Amino acid sequence: MERKVGSSTLTAKEVKAALEKSTTLTAEEEKALRMRHGAGAPSKSAPLPRAAGANAELADELLVIEMQLMKAMRARTGQTRTAANASKAPAAVRTREAPANAAKDKIVRALRAKKK
Repeated sequence: MERKVGSSTLTAKEVKAALEKSTTLTAEEEKALRMRHGAGAPSKSAPLPRAAGANAELADELLVIEMQLMKAMRARTGQTRTAANASKAPAAVRTREAPANAAKDKIVRALRAKKK
């Protein structure tokens, strides 16, 4: 084995290219290398990696959990989307809400009167 003489410098581009090709690093190791050498993510428009990887069973379990969480969130926020109106963009509905208390109402009326 030959001994290396001198020094070498890694650039962020070289590290970024090597990390894109690498398949053996864990997420933590990759993150540490990116932070250490200043190599950003591959692309801002690149899709996020799937947590399940190639494991179809795990992907199914994660999908079920995601669906349950979305259903719970919609129930909590009062959103109901059926297949018929899921394709349509939700229409913005403006409603005028009553003031929460009398003091706020009084201030709003005074400001409106001052504006005129």
